[in-house]
Amino acid sequence: MCSEAAPEDPFAMTRDPTAKFHDGPQEVDAPAVSAAGTGRPLAGSVAPLLEAYAPALGVRVELWDGSVAGDPDGPVVRIRSADALRRLLWAPGELGIGRAYVSGDIDIDGDAIEAVAALRDSDPQLRVGPRHVAALLRAAHRLDAIGRPLPPPPEEARPRGLRHSKARDASVISHHYDVGNDFYRLVLGSAMAYSCARFSDPSMDLAEAQASKHDLVCRKLGLHERSGARLLDVGCGWGSMAIHAARTYRASVVGVTISREQLEAARKRVIEAGVADLVEIRLQDYRDVRGESFDAISSIGMSEHVGSERIGEYFSGLATLLEPQGRLLNHAISRVGGAKLGHRTFIGRYVFPDGELLDVGDTVLAMEAAGLEVRDVESLREHYATTLRHWVANLDANWDDAVRLVGERRARVWRIYMAGSALGFEDGRLGLHQVLGVAADHDGGSGMPQTRDGFATASEAASVGNRDVSGPVAE
Repeated sequence: MCSEAAPEDPFAMTRDPTAKFHDGPQEVDAPAVSAAGTGRPLAGSVAPLLEAYAPALGVRVELWDGSVAGDPDGPVVRIRSADALRRLLWAPGELGIGRAYVSGDIDIDGDAIEAVAALRDSDPQLRVGPRHVAALLRAAHRLDAIGRPLPPPPEEARPRGLRHSKARDASVISHHYDVGNDFYRLVLGSAMAYSCARFSDPSMDLAEAQASKHDLVCRKLGLHERSGARLLDVGCGWGSMAIHAARTYRASVVGVTISREQLEAARKRVIEAGVADLVEIRLQDYRDVRGESFDAISSIGMSEHVGSERIGEYFSGLATLLEPQGRLLNHAISRVGGAKLGHRTFIGRYVFPDGELLDVGDTVLAMEAAGLEVRDVESLREHYATTLRHWVANLDANWDDAVRLVGERRARVWRIYMAGSALGFEDGRLGLHQVLGVAADHDGGSGMPQTRDGFATASEAASVGNRDVSGPVAE
């Protein structure tokens, strides 16, 4: 079950907080200054603060006067101005550090994931206590950093209205997804699939691994068992699942999204893929799909936006759309015990406002309560870590273009969140599960195969992947 406020940000770069980094070494041009005119290096004033938050800090901290604290051999963290401390003073903990990073008051040099791993291993304590506040106040006073609160970066989301109402959901989806299709293309690569890939063969590239994932979903849904099955793809993104199902299995697909930019790109890609006669992409909330029936439903990376309070309604509504013996596959990030991405977390403010991760057990229970028989549960956790490493590498390789498209602050948001998420999947704080359910008929018939042998094998997925990358693939 999900608690009202997660004890930590499950996507965080460290074991408890958000960390901070930059795309490469930066020159510090500020003149050397001293702590409140004492003539002493700034590091001496900041060191007690660092020790309060992270006694075993595994990074080298360089202040704007060139003085150094922390591990001299660790990845370099640069505190570029006293504004970083001011932001932390007014929002002690994760959110203040996140604001300082996004604003450019803090940088980290070198490889993003390596630097974040060093911060994570330092096990910093950003759940603020009295000693943290006292150390922060002393450091801020010595560095003349006390002042009125600085405005948060404009990339910070503050959604209004009833949580998970249609209007608010549309707003938060737009915040994350309507940042420009060209930017997503830089990060996601040619597959344009914004969900966990499946590296069934370690030699696969990202596009092949995304095709492997889509083929696994199609085969679990039984689309290979008959041509012309009707599929509903909920939260269809840029259309890649829909295109794969239509092009590979001649499925008749309806894809729904509430992102206008995704709608435009997905419709264009459907035409380019030559499956416009089989795929319809709609600007439609899943709650408004009524009076239709489908042989299969795919929900890939969608239920994280639904929330624990509405997940029962979500699966019940989808179950009513299934034909007897129809199947539903839910592919979603999970977390033991569940977690709401609260408004004091970096991810909740900058990446996935109102996002919520369910325990996979709660997902199974909700599907069963909706009348579906759960037939298969599979974890792809390690595959998501590999997927995220590909996305971070894509962003690094195209950093200047990304900044040109969305601005440096938003690019920073993406790099920090993806690096931290990669580590979250690697160390098990985050999971990724596919849960397959079937709507048995009135006699209990499921139409399911006797074994999992019909699901895609590594060789089959690789073969499908090689075909898919020759044409436009989108999700």
